[in-house]
Amino acid sequence: MRIIIIGGGAAGFFAACSAAQHYRQAEVILIEKTSKPLAKVKVSGGGRCNVTHNCLEINKLANFYPRGEKFLKKAFHQFSVKDTLQWFEERGVALKAEEDGRIFPVSDSSQSIIDCLQRETQRLGIQVLTQTDVLKLEQKNDQWQVHTPKKVWQADNVIVATGGSPKLDGLQWLADLGHEIVTPVPSLFTFNVPKHPINALMGVAVPTAKVRIQGTKLAEEGALLITHWGFSAYAVLRLSAWGARLLADMHYQFTILIAWVNHYNEEQLRSFLQQQKVQFPKRQIGNRNPFELPNRLWEFFLENLEIPSEKIWGELSKQDINRLTNKLLNDEYKVNGKTTFKEEFVTCGGVSLQDIDVNTMQSKKCPNLYFAGEVMDIDGITGGFNFQAAWTTGFIAGKLLK
Repeated sequence: MRIIIIGGGAAGFFAACSAAQHYRQAEVILIEKTSKPLAKVKVSGGGRCNVTHNCLEINKLANFYPRGEKFLKKAFHQFSVKDTLQWFEERGVALKAEEDGRIFPVSDSSQSIIDCLQRETQRLGIQVLTQTDVLKLEQKNDQWQVHTPKKVWQADNVIVATGGSPKLDGLQWLADLGHEIVTPVPSLFTFNVPKHPINALMGVAVPTAKVRIQGTKLAEEGALLITHWGFSAYAVLRLSAWGARLLADMHYQFTILIAWVNHYNEEQLRSFLQQQKVQFPKRQIGNRNPFELPNRLWEFFLENLEIPSEKIWGELSKQDINRLTNKLLNDEYKVNGKTTFKEEFVTCGGVSLQDIDVNTMQSKKCPNLYFAGEVMDIDGITGGFNFQAAWTTGFIAGKLLK
């Protein structure tokens, strides 16, 4: 039996290893169109590779996927986070969980994951072809014909693990085989706030803020980073994932409201500022930053509200307190556009899950054709969830269960 895997990313390599494990007598060939397989693994997590997330309860784990939650809830029963941890550790990769639940190799280097996957393909005798583009895929007499520039390969089973496509036409070859394609749009992107004065504070971050998208129910809490083009970090990336389709429909033009001190409600914050006025009447407002906010950000707010930093707390008017309260809890910014980091590039969309058998990852339209990873309409928020979906679907596809 010959099994061909198309795509040399995380899902492709894992599917190849799974196929070679489950079918020891099979010839397993992995085809990658670029010269550098596992390139996305290399740059992910800032070069550390966020392998998975320390969420061991399957029901909770599935909740981190804006697309594919129910599908993956079933799939995780076949290959879970525990299985991922065991798989890598059995092959010599020590892993560690950080406080926020993200799991990385102890080496803090994505190369540890790449080396492990490449060693495993060598050990299992998997043939890896790079710089080889698949031009066409067709089925004849229960055999698949995989057309590449130099050769037409015959295969008994094919696993497609080509990753997300930013454009619909990149998935046309799968539509031509009868599959429904959910139009791809970007997920996991940052918000652009062009020419706004706050961009001068690039690099300033707050550990916890709440960001809401005006006119919707979308809201997320977490770290927030000011960049030279707008806003990034956890709260924004999560919002972009959950709102991927809606924000695309808005053409990435919308308004966000930021609560910089989101552990207060309006009444509590107004009362707290009044207490500062009573307790520190002679202190200058600019020198008395009562919140765990970076001083540059506090000074920016005062300047923006035209409250002189040398003004003393005792002279703060009721109007000043109201304006400060509103600024700290409902700070408004007009978003115009997005920026997608290459290492975080994720698409929402792909082959419809209605066309895939969750128990085997086999196409319901084409026998002996399987899918793994982001080529399907599956995506998770930031934090290791997209890699876990790749490991899980790759492992199941490689089992080739009928």
